[in-house]
Amino acid sequence: MQMSTGSGVKAEPNVVPMIDVMLVLLIIFMVVTPAIAAGFTAEPPSGINLKGHPEADDDQVLGIDKYGNYFLNKQPIPNEKLGELLTNIYSVRTVDQILYVKADKNLEYGKILDAMDIASRNGVRVVGAITDQQPGTESTVAGDEVKPPPQ
Repeated sequence: MQMSTGSGVKAEPNVVPMIDVMLVLLIIFMVVTPAIAAGFTAEPPSGINLKGHPEADDDQVLGIDKYGNYFLNKQPIPNEKLGELLTNIYSVRTVDQILYVKADKNLEYGKILDAMDIASRNGVRVVGAITDQQPGTESTVAGDEVKPPPQ
């Protein structure tokens, strides 16, 4: 045990408050990040013998959640603005005019048809449906082998 009689100043920083702040920020980012990355929640229908198509940066994806709300490229949009936004996108595209639709499997089919109708009236020429391969199955169609992503 050491006794100090001097009134010297300690030069040690108090890091406890900084650690507390860092832990709180870490917890906030752990909770918020998955919600930001998800965009919207929709469980697409599943099937067998589906051809894999990785999403490219220039692909346009229209998501429809189980409540019938629209999401264009994972960004929520008002349902009444869908036609205007699609016209803005597809009026300048010359390469392809494909819209991929990812809709919740429990959504009424009529709501999906309404979205496809709006798309066809606003510059979309081809609509592709996004589905999931049924768990435990593989495509048996020739040429549909899943290729590993380039590294």
